[in-house]
Amino acid sequence: MADKEGNVLAKDYGIGIAPPERPFPVKGHASAGWGMQSRLGQIFADDGRTIMLAFDHGYIMGSTAGLERLDLTIPPLMQYADCLMATRGALRTCIPANHHKAVALRCTADTSVLKDDMSFGNVGVEIEDVIRMNASCMAVQCFVGSAGELDSLRNLSYYVNMGERFAIPVLGVVAVGKEMERTTRYFSLATRLLAETGAHIIKTYYCDNFEQVTAACPVPIVIAGGKKIPERDALEMAYRAVNEGAAGVDMGRNVLQAAAPKAMLRAIRMVVHENATPEAAYHAYELWQKDVD
Repeated sequence: MADKEGNVLAKDYGIGIAPPERPFPVKGHASAGWGMQSRLGQIFADDGRTIMLAFDHGYIMGSTAGLERLDLTIPPLMQYADCLMATRGALRTCIPANHHKAVALRCTADTSVLKDDMSFGNVGVEIEDVIRMNASCMAVQCFVGSAGELDSLRNLSYYVNMGERFAIPVLGVVAVGKEMERTTRYFSLATRLLAETGAHIIKTYYCDNFEQVTAACPVPIVIAGGKKIPERDALEMAYRAVNEGAAGVDMGRNVLQAAAPKAMLRAIRMVVHENATPEAAYHAYELWQKDVD
């Protein structure tokens, strides 16, 4: 208990000075509660943008190029990412607990690439474990327009309900099945559906007329990197996405399978947080890959 003796009487009340305005930079969440905003603020930087490093592919694909040894591959890259997207198994076994990065925890248990139809998933991580893992948000895969759409939306609704109860945001991941067309119409529908179901952040693919997709979505959209493409093309995609309304990128294979992963993530950071052109970022990438990888 503080000693009541020896205290200096308060005298500076700032009378006449209005409380400072603290605008919240994350789209659609200016009225969210303090806990929700706090976690969103872990994911998104002060500019309202984020760079997520995704290494959750193994839960449906097994070992893929660049993801064979997460314990060796990911820790050197973490300083250049804002948020790590992973499964609880990968986090527990391969990532130091003192990393101080936001975590997008993959929460659904989905079928593997061995299945013809991957659209049927289940609740994989209960909310108690999400809290124990100190997750910044919960990632839920959703197949809109597929046979398993209702299951996907049921899973999403569960995590949204739990997230609202415990002030943990939900990242709704638009998954594209074999039968889905990657069109403006499809992504506009899928992102809006997930947002209106309650997802606080949406992850989707870049497409034609992308500014229409981001404009119609009331919450932040981050783009998925998707399959590996040339480094210059990946930087161009990131640049176009953020300049057409995306709040950032969530890249895995386009970083981990790059010739120089650390240099690539630094170049992506230039595009997302420094508004660098693809040309400038790629030039930096070519210089950095000689030094850091």
